[in-house]
Amino acid sequence: MDAGSEGTDTIVAAASAPGIGALAVVRISGMAAGGIAGRVLGGELPAVRRATRMTLRGAAGEMIDDAVVIRYEAPHSYTGEDLVEFVCHGGWVTPPRVVAALVEAGARPALPGEFTRRAVINGKLDLLQAEAVNDLIRADSTAGARLALGQLDGGLSRRISMLREQIIGLEALIAYEIDFPEEDDGPIDNARIASATRDLISALDRLVATAPIGELVRQGALVTIIGAPNVGKSSLFNALLGRNRALVTEIPGTTRDALDAVLDVSPIPLRLVDTAGLRDTTDLVEALGVAVSRDYLTRAQVVLACGDSTERLGDALEAARAASGAVIPVVTKSDLTGADEGEHSASAQGVVRVSAVSGEGLAALIARIGDVLIAGGQIPDADTPVVSHARYRSVLLRAGAEVAEFRAARQTGTLPPTVSAVHLREAVRILEELIGVVDVEDVLGRVFSTFCVGK
Repeated sequence: MDAGSEGTDTIVAAASAPGIGALAVVRISGMAAGGIAGRVLGGELPAVRRATRMTLRGAAGEMIDDAVVIRYEAPHSYTGEDLVEFVCHGGWVTPPRVVAALVEAGARPALPGEFTRRAVINGKLDLLQAEAVNDLIRADSTAGARLALGQLDGGLSRRISMLREQIIGLEALIAYEIDFPEEDDGPIDNARIASATRDLISALDRLVATAPIGELVRQGALVTIIGAPNVGKSSLFNALLGRNRALVTEIPGTTRDALDAVLDVSPIPLRLVDTAGLRDTTDLVEALGVAVSRDYLTRAQVVLACGDSTERLGDALEAARAASGAVIPVVTKSDLTGADEGEHSASAQGVVRVSAVSGEGLAALIARIGDVLIAGGQIPDADTPVVSHARYRSVLLRAGAEVAEFRAARQTGTLPPTVSAVHLREAVRILEELIGVVDVEDVLGRVFSTFCVGK
């Protein structure tokens, strides 16, 4: 992409979250960054890449802050442009005043993601790495952050580039076949082209197959807690999280809607969902909550079927027959029930006994959930790039479809090589769109509209 396709104006924004804090960061980037920064620094600029304590002043000479200023020269900055960062005091007042002073000095307020967008345009990051920046900022689990860091490091980009090179290599074979059909070596062996095409489709399919794993890592494995009212579902939910997230009372039907929260465990975070107790009810609001519970039941990767007695555990397991994921029987309130309560049910094989009060069985329950996910093949290899966004999967499927069209044309002989090779060229273009080699404005607009201002 050509940097000239973007505006050459200089942009400014706070790069840290608003609110009370010791420090905040305001950054300014663009061709005039140094000159504009100099206007609030009394005509002085710090040495390049050296943190310097300086006084910031407004247009009327009033003191705004005593800050640390760092200056970067293009192309050796995050955006690839001249860039100045002001590490000022935090809070609700000072950072906005610094931004306002820089705007008054000639900068323009940045749009969401505009700094990172410029980094892509100037070749500092590709589009996949740019999206990884956003994923890292928004990650709510260690596993999600690790996935984003791997993508930011270029793991997925390198895999996409390798696939692109494979397609270009296949194109080269077809080009040789077209341009030099009577060379001494003879035409390209059809078996060689068929083998290269098969390997390419297989590689694309393997990468697409990682999409469910990527979704699990980013969003967490859905773990739904079900059971009758008052069996201790909300208490278990709170105990697993280590905080009071759900309201707990002795009144049946207290939970009227599903509550969810992420439990940050390795290697897959768990998105725990506390649901309304499953029972027939004439209360309209509670009935709606029960319907939501049944919906979560059918979508969960793991279902915790809870009961505080043999009978109620059996009822929960019966309801769990509608689940598409694995079911773990859980006897709750083990501090109150007998030692063998809930284990006499023939259907309660592999039961886990827990107590939200004493903490008994909580670690064992988390370990059992992890075992279930491992058994289901839902734990990613730490060194394997995975497809972490629906957009990536969609683009890879489009590229795979083009390669499949090429193979079909070769097998049937319905199209001449010059025409069938067009599918390969389109597959290359699609992959280039994914990593941002080509400038597709609507793609860039969608990607960076989700970013926070200042990044």
